[in-house]
Amino acid sequence: MPDIFVNYRTGDEESAATMIARELIRRFGRERIFFASDSIEPGHRFPVELVRAVEECEALLAVIGPRWTEVRGADGRPALEAEQDWTRREIQTALERGILVIPVLIGKATRIDHAVLPEDLRELADCQYRRFDHRNAETDMTALGDALTRLLPELGAVDRDARAARERTEAKSPEESARDAAPSRMRARDVDQRVRGGIGNLNGDLSGTFVNEPQGPVNTGRGHQYNAPHFQGDNTGVQFTAGDNSGTVHQRFERERRRSDDGR
Repeated sequence: MPDIFVNYRTGDEESAATMIARELIRRFGRERIFFASDSIEPGHRFPVELVRAVEECEALLAVIGPRWTEVRGADGRPALEAEQDWTRREIQTALERGILVIPVLIGKATRIDHAVLPEDLRELADCQYRRFDHRNAETDMTALGDALTRLLPELGAVDRDARAARERTEAKSPEESARDAAPSRMRARDVDQRVRGGIGNLNGDLSGTFVNEPQGPVNTGRGHQYNAPHFQGDNTGVQFTAGDNSGTVHQRFERERRRSDDGR
């Protein structure tokens, strides 16, 4: 019998329940997932198959959308209030037998209101849930599948995604593995070069950014921007320019003057 029973209410997020069931079937195999519309063969007794599948499953996913408590039966009353309501009976059976029950709440606003649940389902509100949002379907489905493999180790042996990941890793050549590791090495080398070239971060008592031998204007964060020294000139002299945002100082040193100073 299947490991996972997907429980849902007609009229409330059947599309989400179908998506969840199909993805779990893809990942773990059809024989591991029970979804009434796909798992009951033509001619088989519907009530008998449902009860048997719930009693023998390892976990029941209760797919609950925003209309889960509002859908009404043929008598006009909320379907959840009817003792023969199959959605209710499946969850009740799982809870009574100590089967793992995981509410899967559809959308960001769906909540389980303890006060509106029938007495035999009150425990459902205490079960830790997972959330599934159509806008984040791939990530949420992966998280749900990963949670099931942790909770039910036997699923790990048939997890197609895990097997595919192992096969990709095993199929990689040493050259491919080296290429995969190259970006990390390049990032580390780039940091080392930046530090050696004069830009880095000081930790400990001296915290901040240091600049060593800048090649142009440098901004170290807050405050003024300081320009690196700049020299220009010809055979007769050199002009030195330095400053910050508040002003610039120009100095010119004549070769002849330096020579005369050296001669004193």
